[in-house]
Amino acid sequence: MDRLIVGISGASGVIYGVRFLEVASKLPLEIHLIISEAAKKNLEIETDYTAKDLKAMAARVYNPGDLGAPVSSGSFLTLGMVIIPCSIKTLSGVANSYNNTLLIRAADVCLKERRKTVLVVRETPLHLGHLRLMEHATEMGAVIFPPVPAFYHKPKTIGDIIDHTIGKILDQFGIQHHLFKRWGET
Repeated sequence: MDRLIVGISGASGVIYGVRFLEVASKLPLEIHLIISEAAKKNLEIETDYTAKDLKAMAARVYNPGDLGAPVSSGSFLTLGMVIIPCSIKTLSGVANSYNNTLLIRAADVCLKERRKTVLVVRETPLHLGHLRLMEHATEMGAVIFPPVPAFYHKPKTIGDIIDHTIGKILDQFGIQHHLFKRWGET
């Protein structure tokens, strides 16, 4: 079974991380989860979910301070990593290889091993410093993936909009899904 690292940082939009876990936990994937302390706070503020709920959707959960965890090593094989949502603080850590937490170290490992690393940056508006961090992370191999909705699939609910983003992220890893109607499908 393929392994995928899922990181949830302290940006607003934690529902994207929750929904990603809901979907991914039903796929033939082994989910390795890292939740930052700030993400746990946003989870309480923005949703009715708890960290315990999220942990139940993962095969393995890591303490964000455990820099010796398996996901901190390139010899631990994975498809890659998604950080959903990705705060600007986390983006900055990744873009600068500032490996002070497991969340950033795991992303750094995926980048050095040339594994797919998707950063769902959730911030607006953006200033030049943010854009430069995104540019730097992209140059290192990351995919910058802000959750920007599309409307060609005619979403009816906020859930439809969220599912479109989740589906597009799964597409990045080549993982089959049926979360939205694709362009040109009837």
